[in-house]
Amino acid sequence: MSKRKQSVGADTDQDVSDEETPTLVDVDFDFFGLNPEVDYHAINRLLIQLFGSDSESLQTGRIANLILSVADTGVGSTVKTDGEEGDPYAFLTVLSCDAHWDNPAMKALIDYILSKSATEPAFHTTLSSILAPKTPVKDQVQAHLGLVLCERLINMPVQVIPPMYRMLVEEIKDAINDGGPYEFSHYLFISRVYCLSPEEEDAMAASQCNSKRYKSAGNTELGRSRDGVYSFHPEDEEIIKFATHVLTYTHTHAPPRDAESVGLDVGGRVMLIPADRLEALVHVMGETFTVSGESS
Repeated sequence: MSKRKQSVGADTDQDVSDEETPTLVDVDFDFFGLNPEVDYHAINRLLIQLFGSDSESLQTGRIANLILSVADTGVGSTVKTDGEEGDPYAFLTVLSCDAHWDNPAMKALIDYILSKSATEPAFHTTLSSILAPKTPVKDQVQAHLGLVLCERLINMPVQVIPPMYRMLVEEIKDAINDGGPYEFSHYLFISRVYCLSPEEEDAMAASQCNSKRYKSAGNTELGRSRDGVYSFHPEDEEIIKFATHVLTYTHTHAPPRDAESVGLDVGGRVMLIPADRLEALVHVMGETFTVSGESS
């Protein structure tokens, strides 16, 4: 059953002459709940994209199964264009690290994240404390980590993301009211980045300057990263503003790179935010990436 429908303008601009105007095509996206009957293969492919060269060691098929095993909680959504039986083009969900502590997929993910955070002692200590086994104490609030997993096809517009997060906030509230394990103290967002050398940045800047999209926008300044690291997901820049800890890391199984290497140098990123900042973050996402004609 569709949660809601949204029309988003998808930019179909290609390398054509500077005299032509970029073309926008309206595409209707439907938002659905997670569907264990049809979503496994597409979600697994998106997880492989999310974790890159480390996806095989993390056994993303198990992660996909874990995500879909809790679909009946109503937490999490997908974006499709071909009805509920179609493949998801994007998905968003949150998993309780405590509730699934004994699940092999969750254990592998936690071990992986902790191993990456070891390069940042303060981050590692904080995560280890949140993830430590809980001993119930009367009237004492326990730390619980929600693992946020979100990925989409490369050409999907960022404007589909704010509605998914708005729904997620409401879904979490409903799940808590139903007694589900979704009362988190923190959320950990997993994302992906790419790194450019100074030479690659120069080439990118030149390409942007020559593109008609750049010229038609009247830009006078190129959005260069201070450290050569760029987000695949524009919303990461908003999440970072609310985060207490941010870590960018290289993939364990990344192939060695040299001057002859082809393709992007891809890595991962994790961002930790306190749970009481989630609604403010989602509001900012809506204001930043609003679809034309829609208020956040």
